[in-house]
Amino acid sequence: MLFSLEEVIETISAVGVETFDVRTISCGINILSCADSDVHKCAEKVYEKVVRVARDLVPTARTLEKKFGIPIVNKRISVTPVSLLANAFTEPTAVPIAAAMDKAAKELGVDYIAGFGALVQKGFTRGDQILINSIPDALCTTDRVCSSVNIGSSQAGINMDGVYRMAEIVKEAAERSRDTNGLACAKLVVFCNAVEDNPFIAGSFLGVGEAEAILNVGLSGPGVVRAALERAGNLSFGELSELIKKVSFKITRTGELIGREASRIMGIPFGIIDLSLAPTPAKGDSISDILELMGLERTGCHGTTAALAMLNDAVKKGGMMAATYAGGLSGAFIPVTEDDGMCRAIVDGALNIQKLEAMTCVCSVGLDMVAIPGDTSIDVIAGIIADEAAIGMINHKTTACRLIPVPGMKAGDIVDFGGLLGKGPVMEVGRFSPSVFVRRGGRIPAPVHSMKN
Repeated sequence: MLFSLEEVIETISAVGVETFDVRTISCGINILSCADSDVHKCAEKVYEKVVRVARDLVPTARTLEKKFGIPIVNKRISVTPVSLLANAFTEPTAVPIAAAMDKAAKELGVDYIAGFGALVQKGFTRGDQILINSIPDALCTTDRVCSSVNIGSSQAGINMDGVYRMAEIVKEAAERSRDTNGLACAKLVVFCNAVEDNPFIAGSFLGVGEAEAILNVGLSGPGVVRAALERAGNLSFGELSELIKKVSFKITRTGELIGREASRIMGIPFGIIDLSLAPTPAKGDSISDILELMGLERTGCHGTTAALAMLNDAVKKGGMMAATYAGGLSGAFIPVTEDDGMCRAIVDGALNIQKLEAMTCVCSVGLDMVAIPGDTSIDVIAGIIADEAAIGMINHKTTACRLIPVPGMKAGDIVDFGGLLGKGPVMEVGRFSPSVFVRRGGRIPAPVHSMKN
């Protein structure tokens, strides 16, 4: 793919005034070759391989930042799901692997390392159980390790035993990190239909169908879309969609250039561009602001789901034309604490968790960075996870929950996680219990369209 100097310069002009950046460049590393029955020997192998393969990731990103004048906000690593290694362990713990991953991330200077996870959509292996039981310890004793567990899919249905166990893990991780407002839960995602090439934290992992090592790029760009809409004036829906498509195309072309150059320098194959519009807590870098520029008085009012669906579709259409391989999640993220506009909508009473759930039907991921009262029961957390998983299962899309039951806080309180994780209000959850339903055990069968083959 050829890139003209003019189109690169045009996109670079958005940096600064429109907060354009590349959100992440992520190096995926297959660690199955590190398998060992001794968890400590396995951890040593994981540390050595991660450091060896990704040694040039941060220097390469810095070189590209200087060359093109575009910030690359995060440098990340993802590994094969650690539960696959845990099947061989004689000791019932995977925490030493998390410690090795954290040590490698710090040595390399990467922001996060992910893949401390499991795939249990149809049941548990011994390694899955070891991994899941290790999550609270792992996340509370490391700084840069992220975890994800896939509990459902459109082909397998929803593993409700997995849902309930993960609700227990979320609650335990929150309590164990009470001194940081439950921060461990900000590094934990529960998925349905998890994808193998997602470069975004905290749900990233390297799928077993991927290469030995791969480079994926995740975009950002809400500020650029917002600026284009501010200049656009009164447009019809077709004209508005066309404008968003053109902006998405330009953003994606730049991400493709970064990915290809990084691949050339590091000698690691370039995988995919994730087209997702990923907001930050910074002013003007909000998905909510875009929705309100589209004509909503406040995000959460009637019409919000339709506006978000249109935004998501236009982003995909524009980005797909600019990328050789689009993948990951590719849409619009609506994390709460990471999006200043979303937080304002909640404080103003325009947006609640029920409307947020409805919005997740038409965009990337799901209930993301949602702070809930610390006394929320395990049963209610399980019900929230099950609802999101059902949306993903029925609609053949990735959905997820990154829920943070903030110890000692109640609905309406403001919690500050710092940095990219942002701050925002604790959201009210339903007061009636789904306990009988979520405790039934077993697996919700896959929908009938799972039989397509």
